[in-house]
Amino acid sequence: MLVAHNAPYDMGFLRGACELHARPWPAPRVVDTARIARRALTKDDVRNCKLQTLAGYFRSPTSPTHRALDDARATVTVLHGLFDRIGPLGVFSLEDLLAFGGRTTRQQRERRHLAADLPARPGVYIFRDAQGRPLYVGTSRDIRKRVRSYFTASEQRPRISEMVGLANRVDPIVCATDLEAQVREVRLIVEHRPPYNRRSRNPERQVWLALTSEPHPRLVTVGEVRPSHAIAIGPFSGRASAAQAAEALHLALPLRTCTDRLPIKPRRESGCVRAQLDQCAAPCAHDGEPSAYADTAALAHAALAGDMRPVVLAVGARMGELSERGRFEEARAWRDRLETVLRGVHRARTLDVLRSAQEIVAARPIDGSWHIHVIRYGRLAAAGAAAPGQDPRPIVEALVATAEIVDADTPTLVEESELLWSWLEDSRLVRATLALSLPVHSAGATWASIRDARESASALHYTADRRRLRPTA
Repeated sequence: MLVAHNAPYDMGFLRGACELHARPWPAPRVVDTARIARRALTKDDVRNCKLQTLAGYFRSPTSPTHRALDDARATVTVLHGLFDRIGPLGVFSLEDLLAFGGRTTRQQRERRHLAADLPARPGVYIFRDAQGRPLYVGTSRDIRKRVRSYFTASEQRPRISEMVGLANRVDPIVCATDLEAQVREVRLIVEHRPPYNRRSRNPERQVWLALTSEPHPRLVTVGEVRPSHAIAIGPFSGRASAAQAAEALHLALPLRTCTDRLPIKPRRESGCVRAQLDQCAAPCAHDGEPSAYADTAALAHAALAGDMRPVVLAVGARMGELSERGRFEEARAWRDRLETVLRGVHRARTLDVLRSAQEIVAARPIDGSWHIHVIRYGRLAAAGAAAPGQDPRPIVEALVATAEIVDADTPTLVEESELLWSWLEDSRLVRATLALSLPVHSAGATWASIRDARESASALHYTADRRRLRPTA
């Protein structure tokens, strides 16, 4: 917690120092005594809100001299003097102080009492209107602290400010672990579709990219994977993302794009334009090579199953050609297509593994305690925690015995399964009914390496005089 007079000026220097020494900015909460004084004092009290003026008004034993220590001591006296002035105005906590010193709306101030009785524990909170309908669902490690922030000046989102104006109560759901809170949040958003939540509200808009089971397979975009599809990847957020993934696959795999229902025997005299450009093995033409297309279909199936090496090599070669000709924007577009298809393949294969596992029990040490979860067929069935120094084994057995019963055909949410897989990657496996494994040349590893390389290349560096330098290749 930092206190400063005219805080934005001082925070700018502190941020610059962090950047100069390559240290992350800790983003502390800041109390600005100048802003509080402008609201707590009138022109009849002081002619202005400069630190020198306020120090004299509150009879500071140290006079500010534009030196760090003297100014800090004077600021302490000013802060204590302001406490005496704003205490009778209902300012009793840090959140009240931040709200008083900021530009809070009347609706935020009137509904600040909604956070009064909330638990200071991890879990989910639900804002409801006067009719009890959910307006917004969120999660936090400290429900009370997080909900209080909605009624302070730090909350500047117009959409959320509007929601706060409609809220009549806040319902907390205390959870044993952070993962349980995240999963409950996803389920509640899908179930109630709160109008002020943007993510997870419309899972039905997700689409898949599937390889058909025809004699001459092709890629199709579908809203639901069916037994008639040989294999599928995704889901993708929309058809545009699925189209990007398909472009990357078609570059490396000359699959047909025509929608004709082809018989086993070809029925055309010659191939289409894509066949003439060697972008399709032309199974529809008499001069096509059935065995060549069968090999292409087999490679496509292997790629969607996880081995994306042919696609990575093909897209990488295209990016290299474009970069040599100075067409960097097009090269970046192909990199985005590659990332999209890799993400789709990784997501589909991890979902397959989770949804095939009858039961997975795993634990992770967090702050000296063990967070334990039971997962069944891609769904969180139980969650608990063992306190520091407590034997976790009895808790594991109790969670397994009382966990939710999940059938193999129980519908699961994609986002929930992704949360579970991400948590499992850094956890200790207690037991599992099948091996949690992916192919050696999995799409996930390649996608992670590309993502990390992009993030490191986009990092900004600063010289001693804080001039920005463009990163080198």
